[in-house]
Amino acid sequence: MMKDWNLVADIGGTNARFGVFCRRTQQLEITHSYAVADYPKFEDALAQFLNEIDSLTQHEKLPRFACLAVACVPDNEIIQFTNSSWRFQKSDISHQLGGAALVVINDFAAVAYAIPSLKSSDYIEIGGHSATVDKPIIVLGPGTGLGVASLISSPDSGYSVVGGEGGHADFAPVTPLEISILTELQKRFERVSIERLLSGAGIINIYEAIANIKGREAKFDSAAAIAQAANDGSDSLALSAMNAFFAILGSTAGNLALTLGAMGGVYIAGGITPRYPELLRNSDFRARFEAKGRFKSYLQPIVLRVITKDHLGLLGAAERLNILENS
Repeated sequence: MMKDWNLVADIGGTNARFGVFCRRTQQLEITHSYAVADYPKFEDALAQFLNEIDSLTQHEKLPRFACLAVACVPDNEIIQFTNSSWRFQKSDISHQLGGAALVVINDFAAVAYAIPSLKSSDYIEIGGHSATVDKPIIVLGPGTGLGVASLISSPDSGYSVVGGEGGHADFAPVTPLEISILTELQKRFERVSIERLLSGAGIINIYEAIANIKGREAKFDSAAAIAQAANDGSDSLALSAMNAFFAILGSTAGNLALTLGAMGGVYIAGGITPRYPELLRNSDFRARFEAKGRFKSYLQPIVLRVITKDHLGLLGAAERLNILENS
């Protein structure tokens, strides 16, 4: 008997991840990831995935429902990605899926939908004392861009997810070095958002800015190379850049926690932070989270959790569909 399934997707600026969520078992059964650069259009990557699922012969040819988590504003009929050239029209994708009911949400809203189901083995805890039940939660994560979403307690349905574009808020420097970094980046960008620093490209921006400030040669041209050189201790400039990156991440997380009153906890997702736990622990990440003057004592109890679980966006997209089907 062919399996009835829902399509879930987590589509960023670098990778597009697709999954088969079985409606009977309520499990994510198959996942595939494709490099955005390898496909001229989103529709091409989707067609590749559908062809691969069809070749397995154990699932229906097309899904019943689909939820696409996109790294951009999801509310318009035409979806234009922020950090890639991909764009698509919702009605065209529904047609490609054989008329399947289609839901499009922000990629970090999808991450937020998965937060309530996390277990203690799914994250690393960095300070704080407790997560207060029924209090707001913040999720943020640097990857190709910087995603931000929040969860607000709802008396009827646990938590309600609020998406947004918090990664594009203004960068607020704190230290003299950060002020100098901002000055360097203002020479290149009309305006400097937080994402210009808290992302893969942001690591390069910070590294090159510090090199200019110190009159040093910038040896590396990729975020991975900079992070690896910092991680193995082979390059002091790379270490300075990663320390600045994590300090700014902590400061930004603290700002968001203050804004929302996130006594339910702050969760760090994305593809960068979980790879370098020692760099994170040895940086000013936690100290800068708490360094809010008179409100330090307000932030000290709040737990910071770095998520290590895979496929969080796909699982959150599946949860979004479950909520819609059961409402």
